Amino acid sequence: MFKQSAQHVASYYARTFPTSMPLRATLHGRVDCDVLVIGAGFSGLHTALRLALAGKRVVVLEASRVAWAASGRNGGQALLGWSCDMPPLEKALGVERTRALWDSMRWAAEELRDLPQRHGFEIDYRAGSLWTAVLPRRVRQLQEAQEEAVHKWGYAAMRFLPKAELPEWIASPRYQAALYDPEAAHLNPLKLAQGLAGALEQAGGRIHEQSQVLDYRASGDGYRARTAQGEVQADVLVLACNAYVDRLDRTLSARLLPVGSYQVATAPLDPELARSLLPRNSCVIDNQFVPDYFRLTPDHRLLFGGGCTYLGGLPKDVVAATRPHLERVFPQLRGVPIEFGWGGHIDCTMSRAPDIGASGQKYWLQGFSGHGVLPTLAGARAVADAILGEPRLLELYQGLSHPRFPGGELLRAPLEAAGKAWYRLRDSL
Repeated sequence: MFKQSAQHVASYYARTFPTSMPLRATLHGRVDCDVLVIGAGFSGLHTALRLALAGKRVVVLEASRVAWAASGRNGGQALLGWSCDMPPLEKALGVERTRALWDSMRWAAEELRDLPQRHGFEIDYRAGSLWTAVLPRRVRQLQEAQEEAVHKWGYAAMRFLPKAELPEWIASPRYQAALYDPEAAHLNPLKLAQGLAGALEQAGGRIHEQSQVLDYRASGDGYRARTAQGEVQADVLVLACNAYVDRLDRTLSARLLPVGSYQVATAPLDPELARSLLPRNSCVIDNQFVPDYFRLTPDHRLLFGGGCTYLGGLPKDVVAATRPHLERVFPQLRGVPIEFGWGGHIDCTMSRAPDIGASGQKYWLQGFSGHGVLPTLAGARAVADAILGEPRLLELYQGLSHPRFPGGELLRAPLEAAGKAWYRLRDSL
């Protein structure tokens, strides 16, 4: 559906990457392995690394470059939870089973802190997030989330911040209250993906870039995947293509809607000004239906995003589309130079819950719905564990329902866009 290229988009992350990103060889000829992973984003790389460390022969095929899509372009917020929030999970699974998923999310937050140190790479990790309320009527949503976290999920780390305390955390008059989560974090996602890729190769795994899989089929006791110049025979297949699974597996694709998402990064700010915006250097996301999200980078830029498009494209001028939202939050930055504006596509499900499952020896991870830094790691653990003989976590994800979007390929995006327009209107009332 979307054209891929051999170069990363001109994002802040790609343009300021501290070294040249390695170009991995294209697949030529036939390769045999235990596990083939298609897609070198967070979900594929996390899964592949865990399996390689367990002794499996793993090959990763990537149509473009490592973290070319959402994994290398996102806002870099590692938030506990899922895009759908907790109620849909609880309705589908019950409290006890949902708590097991929540515990796996807390494991993912701790694992993300430890992975770079364990494997020797840097991700610009900074702890702490704020979930804010713009509308007075949504302050109660924050309080209810905190109460449920304590009583249902056994998570007492979050702190409620009333409006009077917010100036200590964020220099904006827009917000009514916030929840502070010390176990959440923000980071450079492209550094994380490239670090995971290097760790995978050190563990014996192979990554082939610019090796788009044209098709796959069952072959013997496993699967055979074909590229333009080679093929891979594997006992186990893992599809980690997310928004780009479209022509490779139309059954999985029918459960996804690719949504355009975009953000900007300012020029470096005066360090004192930058510190005054977010005195405790937490990342921020609000609880509007289409949220604003932002954070500071180590070189004192404000990275700000939140816009979405549901019809496949992106704004012609991302900077112009985003600037009013940035200046609404921080009027003191009116007219600030903006050096980078970029976007890409995220993979949304109808419920905004992740679609993680298996059929025989084929596994898939998709549908992170714009909230994937920690959920991809938690999902990769579930898939890797199942491949290694422990399906407990994967069975929880398989208890979630993932219907096809109505309208088929032609109408699903317009129908979804119409629905989201209504929710945006509610945000403004």
